[in-house]
Amino acid sequence: MSVKPLKFVTLLGSLRKASYNAMVARTLPKLAPEGITIEALPSIGSIPLYDADVQQHEGIPAAVEEIVKKIREADGVIIVTPEYNYSVPGGLKNAIDWISRVPEQPLAGKPVLIQTSSMGPIGGARCQYHLRQILVFLDAMVMNKPEFMGGVIQTKVDEQAGEVIEQGTLDFLTGQLGAFAAYAERVSK
Repeated sequence: MSVKPLKFVTLLGSLRKASYNAMVARTLPKLAPEGITIEALPSIGSIPLYDADVQQHEGIPAAVEEIVKKIREADGVIIVTPEYNYSVPGGLKNAIDWISRVPEQPLAGKPVLIQTSSMGPIGGARCQYHLRQILVFLDAMVMNKPEFMGGVIQTKVDEQAGEVIEQGTLDFLTGQLGAFAAYAERVSK
């Protein structure tokens, strides 16, 4: 159990309104251990494509600045994302590219948890491994285990309610959040 209150934020890698990964992310606050709050970051959908010329002449977009501010204020980041074409969705990679350009990189030293889900049986495993490679460069402190790769996720959610309902998945996510809280406390000491 957590010794002090912790605040985590979720960074969603999907833009789709009925995203299964959004359903996972929406379920997390209800599963958080006592003393842990989980808040969704703003959508990455309004972030323009990364362009060094835009950065040089116009600065960091307001949408990125807002996300960066909330990451700085958080004790940890939970990235919840699908896998696109065996890798990281372009929108998520773009958001990370912008975030990485901010002075005093906000993900450096920050505890990060990755959760992937897909309609296929391996649950976004390839995305998860590519995302880990990206986060290594940013010096993020990615928790290694337990890993959540929600395979065949469409059978584990209630699409009307927009949440995960399958008990085994709920139990696993609850345990993973507890492990992440302990990890975040260790990393921040």
